[in-house]
Amino acid sequence: MSAFTSALSEPSLIFQKAYIDGQWVDSESNKTFEIFNPATGELLGTCPESTTKDLQSAIHAAAKAFPLWRAQSGRTRGRHLRRLSDLILQHKSDIGKITTLENGKAKADAEGEAAMSSGTFEWFAEEAPRIYGDVVPHSNAQSRTLILKQPIGVCGLITPWNFPMAMGARKIAAALAAGCTVVVKSDGHTPFSTNVLAVLAEKAGIPKGVLNVVTSLNNTPELGLAMCESPIVKKISFTGSTRVGKILARQSADTLKKLSLELGGNAPFIVFDDAHLETAVTSALASKFKVSGQTCVCANRIYVQDGIYDRFSARLVEEVKKFRVGHGADEGVTHGPLTTSVAKVEEHVQDAVAKKATILLGGNRLPQLGPNFFELTVLGDVDDSMKVTTEETFGPLAALTRFKTEEEVVRRANNVEVGLASYLMTSDLSRYHRVSELLEYGMVAVNTGVIADFAAPFGGIKHSGWGREGSKYGTDDYMVYKTVVTGGIDTVFTAHL
Repeated sequence: MSAFTSALSEPSLIFQKAYIDGQWVDSESNKTFEIFNPATGELLGTCPESTTKDLQSAIHAAAKAFPLWRAQSGRTRGRHLRRLSDLILQHKSDIGKITTLENGKAKADAEGEAAMSSGTFEWFAEEAPRIYGDVVPHSNAQSRTLILKQPIGVCGLITPWNFPMAMGARKIAAALAAGCTVVVKSDGHTPFSTNVLAVLAEKAGIPKGVLNVVTSLNNTPELGLAMCESPIVKKISFTGSTRVGKILARQSADTLKKLSLELGGNAPFIVFDDAHLETAVTSALASKFKVSGQTCVCANRIYVQDGIYDRFSARLVEEVKKFRVGHGADEGVTHGPLTTSVAKVEEHVQDAVAKKATILLGGNRLPQLGPNFFELTVLGDVDDSMKVTTEETFGPLAALTRFKTEEEVVRRANNVEVGLASYLMTSDLSRYHRVSELLEYGMVAVNTGVIADFAAPFGGIKHSGWGREGSKYGTDDYMVYKTVVTGGIDTVFTAHL
């Protein structure tokens, strides 16, 4: 723990334990797993290798806390979330250091994630008092119909390593605003960022049992199965690969769980001849290279129309050269190491080059920095036979491919199983409407590389899953609708003299 102790102004933010029913606990097995800095390989600490017995303790704690938490007014729950939002912002610097150490991302991205997490809790603090039902006219004049929104119950939340705090915040904030209690299974590569949320939630006054966190690395599949099979857990929310999302969906079938699945992407980024060049380049940089390309909404296939291709590729390379790869905590570093996918990036580069793609920039590992570093890379002359267009790279590899017509690029962009994010660069109003409606994706960003916002529903279609996070729709995934019909209402008013 020396890395954290020396780096943090408040080392008490770090706990090497699971958080169950308001207590920091070891696993009943006494087993632990190790967490390493992906930049240096340094051992950061250990966390409990939670077992299914530990998970059941967390589930029962959440079930016990549920009646009291759901009985609180939305305004009261919102005040707790607002205090948590403020605490995250107060500790932004330390949180950024924790995230950089266990995830590797550069300081600006790590502190930006803390700010994003704070903003998410702030948003849902404001949504909690505004979860409205409805009144529907009944076909019988003597009856009335009310539709109530009620919290679904205990929720199992499974979070990823690439945004270890922000993805947890999206799920936890919406669930708690709705009146649910939760059990969070954090990723084994990045448990400390999630544990910070539990530390600060306790300081914010959130009652014990409302938020529980179990940690594991090797036992993750067993915990996922136990969550899915538990009759107490009424909802699962998962962010991760399509492969694992399908497993969770199958495992949840017998208990007919409500599911939110934010799964893999293979985002097309389309640049038409009429696009504003600098806007397109800036947007591509933001979309492709954020967090070294390790986001589910990163531009994976960059389609550039013939008339602007040469200018766009030249300007993109110029701007990428200005970035600096290195250890995330070092001054001036814009991009850190890859957490898990350096071999896949290398494979995609080698496959593309073997099939006649051109390396415009980069293309190699950076062993002098460490085993998980890869150059920011731009490939030209990419075609649809290459792995980089058919698989999600999850790394700092921009693959440029030409197209001629609007019809062609829409067909190629849609020719994948997934449908999470997409990007469209154009100054033609008609094309903006036409293409954004034809793209088979849950989200379309037009003339920007930033698609996420607190007020915007986030999620995909096809094999990218279902459900939405964030926005006013975010709490709906943690609610059930109850219809209340009242009959026998005397609608005739009789005046008595």
